[in-house]
Amino acid sequence: MPIIVNLDVMMAKRKISAGELAARIDITPANLSILKNNKAKAVRFSTLEAICRELDCQPGDVLEYIREE
Repeated sequence: MPIIVNLDVMMAKRKISAGELAARIDITPANLSILKNNKAKAVRFSTLEAICRELDCQPGDVLEYIREE
């Protein structure tokens, strides 16, 4: 899939664990793991908004488009 989730990079920069972020944005650690490991097929804007709020970042800091050739 050409959309890459760089959530682990932003979490490392902000020094926040997956469990802590999941609790702060009110999703299960399992669902955060699916998103973090590029296994998600979709992400809700409300979840993306919560991630950006908690990590103090922009959506483009978390999501990246890579053209497939």
